[in-house]
Amino acid sequence: MADRAERIAQAAKDRDLRVGVAESLTCGMLSSTIGAGSDAEAWFAGGVVAYRTEVKESVLGMTPGIDTCSAQCAVEIAQGVKRVLDVDIAVSTTGVGGPDPQDGHPAGTVYLGWATADDEGHRFYEFSGEPEEVLEQTVEAALALLEELVEG
Repeated sequence: MADRAERIAQAAKDRDLRVGVAESLTCGMLSSTIGAGSDAEAWFAGGVVAYRTEVKESVLGMTPGIDTCSAQCAVEIAQGVKRVLDVDIAVSTTGVGGPDPQDGHPAGTVYLGWATADDEGHRFYEFSGEPEEVLEQTVEAALALLEELVEG
């Protein structure tokens, strides 16, 4: 993961991009990993850990009543953190880490969202393993998505 964080750092610096993240499922793990990239203060604006639904709605502008384990949630909280942190690229994480299902979603159900000036979208994953493994896989997938976005 450290190598990927360095590639993200280099690409963001080279392209003069500001990056931010919104984390529900990963509870700060993604921010911590990204922030370890070189010269993070130059390109990483930070992250918002929005675990509770109320925080997703009030801070990040998620539409009340939507499923917090959904593509719509992932996209909306990415859009929200892009706005709140005034960044060029935002990535979000949401889903069910486990070990038990939640709200009808099996453990390992993960959505990543993204928002840029020109695009937004989501990716869906079904990870397996213990909760710690699901979180690690989610962070790795989010880093891969962020690397793709910063490299253009």
